[in-house]
Amino acid sequence: MTEEEQQKLAKEAKRLFSGRVEFLLSAPQLKFIPDPDFPEVAFCGRSNVGKSSLINALTGRKSIARTSVTPGRTQELNFFEIGEPTLFRIVDMPGYGFAKAPLKVVEKWRKLVRTFLRGRVPLRRTMVLIDSRHGLKQSDLDMMTMLDEAAVGYRLVLTKADKIKASALEKVAADVAAEGRKHPAAYPQVHITSAEKGMGIEELRAAILFDIAQ
Repeated sequence: MTEEEQQKLAKEAKRLFSGRVEFLLSAPQLKFIPDPDFPEVAFCGRSNVGKSSLINALTGRKSIARTSVTPGRTQELNFFEIGEPTLFRIVDMPGYGFAKAPLKVVEKWRKLVRTFLRGRVPLRRTMVLIDSRHGLKQSDLDMMTMLDEAAVGYRLVLTKADKIKASALEKVAADVAAEGRKHPAAYPQVHITSAEKGMGIEELRAAILFDIAQ
């Protein structure tokens, strides 16, 4: 893609995300998910990785990703529609890395996510969010393996990049990129973002628009 094409894509992505963004529904089970009418991009990551903040930053809203989330209802797939008319959907997946969660809760999450990933035809890409301060954890590697096995392409996205020193961020990004090269479904580029500072938001919007067009 030429630089001119990239700039055009970024401009269109900004226009799209500044338009209609609406919460559609929460699905605690697969029978509640919406019909596969539009392309979808899913977001996943460890608990407290900054997923809601990143989705809010991408859409230019303060609390769009929290409108459907209430205490005790974290194990759901949350769907948001983008565009007027709807062009695609964002799927906010429940956080993983349950250090204190009951085994039954963990197994319920795994079954819901694994079945969704393997059977969701319109899913164009999954964004795997990784906290820049902590780097890759075993639960992230497990998620990447699950996506590899489901043959679902994914992008690795570092969050909270403003919270660590530049030298440390560079090392984390290099380590994540190196790990990504070992996984067949991982996209080669690592996105570095900060929802608070707006870092990498424009580029990630453009990447999402590129993915849904595939």
